[in-house]
Amino acid sequence: MAHHLKLRVHYPLDTVEGAVLRLRTDRDWDLDVAPTSVSADGTVHTFPFDFDHGQPFAYWKAVLRRGDETLWAVGEDELALADDKPERDVFPHFFGDTACSVCNLHHLRDETTGREHALRVFYPPGYEENTLATYPVLYMQDGQNLFFADEAFGGHHWMVDETLRVLSAMNLVQPAIVVGVYPNDRMADYTKPGYEAYGKFLVEIVKPWVDANYRTKTDAPNTAVMGSSLGGVVSFYLAWQWPEVFGHAACLSSTFGYQDDLHERVESEPQRKGKIYLDSGWPRDNYEATRAMRYSLRARGYRDGENLLYLAFPRATHDEQAWAMRAHIPFQFFFGG
Repeated sequence: MAHHLKLRVHYPLDTVEGAVLRLRTDRDWDLDVAPTSVSADGTVHTFPFDFDHGQPFAYWKAVLRRGDETLWAVGEDELALADDKPERDVFPHFFGDTACSVCNLHHLRDETTGREHALRVFYPPGYEENTLATYPVLYMQDGQNLFFADEAFGGHHWMVDETLRVLSAMNLVQPAIVVGVYPNDRMADYTKPGYEAYGKFLVEIVKPWVDANYRTKTDAPNTAVMGSSLGGVVSFYLAWQWPEVFGHAACLSSTFGYQDDLHERVESEPQRKGKIYLDSGWPRDNYEATRAMRYSLRARGYRDGENLLYLAFPRATHDEQAWAMRAHIPFQFFFGG
């Protein structure tokens, strides 16, 4: 049975003088495939992709042809699946990307309240070259533990950028921007009532600044929050309190029930639209509190595997190394391609 896929390749071709955009596939890596149509402004090339050679998947890559020169898209080969969506938009880049987005530490301040937080922003490879792409955004707590070992607690960071690069190479997730927000006082910022002011700062100061300065998908289905321990609690609170802003929440080893009223709110308020990821290690590691929250969410109407994902990890400990090892799971749950 033949399967068909329409690939729309987006690229600002006018930035590369004399180049044309073509496709190469694993049928014949030396054969150029021309587009069947090009948008009026020259930024979108459409290619038909047929699975008629006996297997339900194939690999392909965009190339730029400039005279006798062939520039291949950076990164691993793209995977096309016969049971994928019938149309797919891709945003390749062709030149080396040496930018270090997370090397910049930003400081945002609310002039009305005087509140200030530091943050780092990771954006995917190719961000500066292919300016047509926009990205979902993940806001993560404990920004000091996400990117650099010399900042992280115990010298172990979450390896967020490395994990996202691997997932992208595996064709498992769509590229995303990650904003790591540094707390001023974890105990105050991440528990009730302090998380109310912290959450308002994220909604009114941080997210508008990110959306104004980066090419983001701004709607709730493309905006998630994530954290561990108390950071998981405040992430849940953010998505529950502002579901029109934060569409999904990942809560790892969360201390539910410690200076929060989230169980009571879940049991008495309507179900939110987004996805919730819960996990913990065992023994301890807030295993019981996390399972209790799962049961509260199921009673509220959440369905396992659809808008709720719960996992327990035997003998996983309460630390950055353990969370780094399983961060890829909520990334896939929220931004799976």
